[in-house]
Amino acid sequence: MKWQITIASILIFLIMATAFTNNGSKPTPLVFKVPPGWPQPVYDFKQNPLTLQGFELGRKLFYDGRLSKDGNFPCASCHQQFAAFATYDHNLSHGYDNSFTTRNAPALQNLAWQKAFMWDGGINHLDAQPLAPITAPNEMAETVENIIKKLSADAEYRNMFKAAFGSPQITTQRIMQALSQFEVMLVSSNSKYDKVMRGEAQFNLPESLGYAIFKQKCASCHAEPFFTDFSYRNNGMPMDAVLKDEGRMKITGNPSDSLKFKVPSLRNVAVTEPYGHDGRFFFLINVFDHYRKNMVVDPTTDSLLKNKLPLSNYEIGQLTAFLYTLTDTAFLKNPRFAPPNFNNQPPAEHVH
Repeated sequence: MKWQITIASILIFLIMATAFTNNGSKPTPLVFKVPPGWPQPVYDFKQNPLTLQGFELGRKLFYDGRLSKDGNFPCASCHQQFAAFATYDHNLSHGYDNSFTTRNAPALQNLAWQKAFMWDGGINHLDAQPLAPITAPNEMAETVENIIKKLSADAEYRNMFKAAFGSPQITTQRIMQALSQFEVMLVSSNSKYDKVMRGEAQFNLPESLGYAIFKQKCASCHAEPFFTDFSYRNNGMPMDAVLKDEGRMKITGNPSDSLKFKVPSLRNVAVTEPYGHDGRFFFLINVFDHYRKNMVVDPTTDSLLKNKLPLSNYEIGQLTAFLYTLTDTAFLKNPRFAPPNFNNQPPAEHVH
């Protein structure tokens, strides 16, 4: 009997030791769940496998002011969770030394399905996107070299990089990959609209009427389920005389791309004001008025909008009711996406 107890004790010890070793040396995989009816993501998870440790490291980096020159501008300063990780209330995002950027920071949601980033599509990989705001003089105004020095001097960061990537070495690639692991998990797919599509809820009459109007007049550009087709279009917004932002043309050099900007997602649109690449529209009614009477039609204006977009007051009321069904409160208040130590819950598992 004693030898059985001894063997059992040894086995328990070995199992515990093995588990400890595995937990200490291998990160815990996270899987990414594609919402029902959605296409497969375009982000290459094989090149940057999702792990719990990578996600937590990315979240810490996202909220850390040390990624900016003066410590005051983390990624989260322009991408606020309660606004679907967009810039709320300010038309132009704020940056280092009381400077202003030239655009309104877009929402960060459902990034795993996007092939290009920024309003003009100037960056074609999520892992590279943070480099633009980090190094821009009017945004975070820092260098990657300085960031690596600051993070390398922090024992907690060295431990977190080791847990996520196998060694404490902090590199540009690892910083970018960790940020991506956090950002690809920012999936917004649980609004009332989504629940209706899943058969878990029903639209009320104004929402239902608004949905019908939306499909007739808006869905060509704001395609479901992302409520954007990720294209670049000139929607009749005249160039700001101060900013002189040429949009997509700045990237391609093609005059036909003048004043074309990425079609923004309408998910969580009720909380992401102001609207437009430069935040010129502070309320939804301003957007509707633009489309029905204030557009400036020029040679590169999208063909779907050459005659503007006729909208009656009635239609605007019903459309507004529908657009409010795209607010995903669970996403906006998910503590797993909040600053580190807000809670100790791991991110929800997702399968792809």
